[in-house]
Amino acid sequence: MKTQLYIRNMVCGRCIKAVTEILCDLGMHHDRVLLGEVQVHGEITVELHARLSERLEAEGFELIDDKKSQLINKVKKLILNLVRNTELEDKKIILSEYIGKNTGMDYSYVSGLFSAIEGQTIEYYFISQKIELAKELLVYNELTLSEISYKLGYSSVAHLSNQFKRVTGLTPSHFRQIGAEKRKPLDQV
Repeated sequence: MKTQLYIRNMVCGRCIKAVTEILCDLGMHHDRVLLGEVQVHGEITVELHARLSERLEAEGFELIDDKKSQLINKVKKLILNLVRNTELEDKKIILSEYIGKNTGMDYSYVSGLFSAIEGQTIEYYFISQKIELAKELLVYNELTLSEISYKLGYSSVAHLSNQFKRVTGLTPSHFRQIGAEKRKPLDQV
């Protein structure tokens, strides 16, 4: 028997490694560990579930037990993958179609649920993720603002600059000067 578990706040490869180590420490055999998902062998007792939950929470993760939270986690994962693993400049992505297609659900339902649970719209979450990536790219100082704008799928540097200032309160140029101290961990966006 295999059990699918869903875990909140997994945002990178180090998170996968940390969760894998926790599973191994608890003697839980697993097939795969992905961002936000784990497939384990066998039934999970109440005691083992409690120990797993406690260990995950100590590392900043959280087991997700209800279907609505699992859907919200899936939407966040889709957006994170879209922003981090896709060259946005090559695609004219319509966010509502992308989310609807990849969740298999009506976008208006998913959007309303996301807003109710997260306190922000899917669109704002998407923009926030793009701005965090822009911050990262600005700190690295390897790309021009124009290249960053293009990479993130903005129509112009002005469009990126306006959204950047709306979200951070700073211009991209000023942010580049002050550096990494203003960046947030992805799970806090």
